[in-house]
Amino acid sequence: MLVLSRQRDESIYIGDDIVLTVVDIRGDKVRLGIKAPNSVPVHREEVYEAIRKEAAGKEVLEITLQKQSKITA
Repeated sequence: MLVLSRQRDESIYIGDDIVLTVVDIRGDKVRLGIKAPNSVPVHREEVYEAIRKEAAGKEVLEITLQKQSKITA
């Protein structure tokens, strides 16, 4: 993992299209601004994990339904 230090209003570029900017620092909280193309999803970790769990649940349901349809066919 690359670890970089930045101060308020300083940025980090990821490739040509993504820019992370330190917007504010208050105590132990850092606010980041993220500029990225619409094609690049950006989520907080807890939201990303919830999306992954939901997608995994849908895959299990789909596989179960496919198996059931093969049994009844």
